[in-house]
Amino acid sequence: MTSVLGYARTCFVGGTYRPDPLPTLADEIVRFHAMLADLSRHLSDGSPLLDGMTAERLLQGPFADAMTHAGQLAMLRRLAGAPVPPENFIAADISAERVGPDQPLPADPDRVWDEAPPGWRPPQP
Repeated sequence: MTSVLGYARTCFVGGTYRPDPLPTLADEIVRFHAMLADLSRHLSDGSPLLDGMTAERLLQGPFADAMTHAGQLAMLRRLAGAPVPPENFIAADISAERVGPDQPLPADPDRVWDEAPPGWRPPQP
């Protein structure tokens, strides 16, 4: 995911993005959130897109790719027995300023989940 967002950032800053491997997943999570914050800053600041890139192509390219990867990760979690609980994302507490690892609990989680793993309980508000 960091590489996809890093590629998207090159549309604002130029160059290429080839990240070095990191020793731990925790380090990668930190790098991902830093990349997300930097890309968010370029979008918020209205930084100009380079090399003929358009907002539409950015959405259809790297942003759509990132959303596809999010779906793939959800599917892999389900296959591994650790599925993402269902919730109403329309009601989610989404903020463009909150791009770090500290995210709010689901705003409107499903109370009934027939396929839930044993012992699953919906988060309490």
